[in-house]
Formats: sequence, structure tokens, C-alpha cells
Amino acid sequence: MIPLRDYRRSRTFPVVTVALVIVNLLVFSFQLTRSDRVAVVIDLRPWEDAGVSFLDGALDHRSMGAVTQRDAFILAYGLVPGEFLRGVDLPPLIPIPIWLTLLSMMFLHGGLLHVLGNLLYLWIFGDNVEDAMGHVRFLVFYLVCGALAAFAQIAIGPSSGTPLIGASGAIAGVLAAYLMLFPHSRVLTLIPIFFFLRLTAIPAVVLLGLWFLFQVLSGVSSIGVATGVAWFAHIGGFVAGAFLVFLFRRRGVPVVLWQMIRHRR
Repeated sequence: MIPLRDYRRSRTFPVVTVALVIVNLLVFSFQLTRSDRVAVVIDLRPWEDAGVSFLDGALDHRSMGAVTQRDAFILAYGLVPGEFLRGVDLPPLIPIPIWLTLLSMMFLHGGLLHVLGNLLYLWIFGDNVEDAMGHVRFLVFYLVCGALAAFAQIAIGPSSGTPLIGASGAIAGVLAAYLMLFPHSRVLTLIPIFFFLRLTAIPAVVLLGLWFLFQVLSGVSSIGVATGVAWFAHIGGFVAGAFLVFLFRRRGVPVVLWQMIRHRR
């Protein structure tokens, strides 16, 4: 299911949501300026000394590994769990403290579909959540959800040498906040049915509830299996957003889904 738009109008201009979309696109555009053909040779001896397997052993070289300039950029500014937890900057080195990769990783993406898919969800659901929180609090909420999402994925593979990248953990927090605040809001959704496509308006509680269920099932099935998707970052970001919405919403803004649950008890 692919959401296309919701029908809830924001009362204020979503300056932070727009800024996040623009920054993500600019960073991805910069990634594309890095060559995917020119090789960068990385000394792997510091990785071995730190006990971190470079790209989780994807390369067999003992003392050095060759990656493209584009991959080297992702490796440098993405969050490598084994590197992050040890507090050491492993090659390729960066001019910022290693803990800041907790933030920089949210603005990196692995491909065009990755960045466009993430930003579609942010564009559709971010404006109303920003309106319910206020600009500054929404930005803090977004970054905190992204950081907690990264920690959830780190907990699954604390010694991993593969970088975590993408805004999906932070956006998962935005989806959870939208679900908690506007469960009855309807979302125009493209649904593939065999060889046909159907457009239908689905309540947010159904669409986002199914989205989260899919993340949980995919995450559980991926335990112990190498995948290219950080399922537990999605789960962690969503759970974080569901709880943090109580702290970051404007005063007087109701958490409708919570009220529904309480009234049914």
C-alpha cells in the first residue's frame, strides 16, 4: 500500500517538514557527486584492532578494503554500531566527533527509491504532526525519534561493521505520532491487487497499524539473517514516537487514540 495524500489541512506552514525534505534531497544529491566507479582504499588494520568486522566481513582483504567514493562517504558519515559503541573513528576518518553520526546518518540514503519513499511519508504525515507540536518541538521530536530508532537497531547488532543510514527511523516516529493524534484521518492510498491498482481512502489507524505490523513481522523474521533493511530501527522509532507524542504535543492537543483506548476499558 502506497499513501498518496491525507485530507487533513495543516493550520500553519510546515517549515520544518519542508526543510527536512529539502536537506535530505540536497544531501542525497551530494552523495551522487561521489563517484561510484573510483575506488577508495581503506586501511582495515584499525578495524581489526578494534574487533569490528569491516562491512560485516563482506570483503575478505586482511589489511585493506577497496570501496567506491560514494560508499566511502556513507561508511564515514553513517552510523557503524561497532565503531559508535567503542567511541573510535575507524577509517575512513571524519572531521566531526563520532557521536554526531547518530544525526548525520538520518540524512543519508542508499538510493533514489530509498530517499523518495522516506520523503513521501514525511511529506504526507509530517505537516499535521508539526502543526500539533510546533516547529521547534517537532524538529527535536524528529531527531530524538531517529536517535532512539538507531539505538534499537544497534541493540540487535552491537558489533556490526555495516553503517546504518536513512531517515526512516525518525519518520517512523512521525507516523506513530500521526496515528496517536489523528487515527480517524483518512489517507488516499494506492493498493495493488494482483495486476490492478486501486485508489481508496483508508483510516490512518488501519494504514499505519498495518504498516507497523509489517515492520514487526519483518523484524522478527530477519533476526539472525543479513538484510539490507533496518527493521528494528523502524520499530524503535515508531514505539518512541508513540510515547514521545505525549511530551511534545502542544498543550490542549488531544492524543485521540489514547482517549479511545481509555474509554473502551
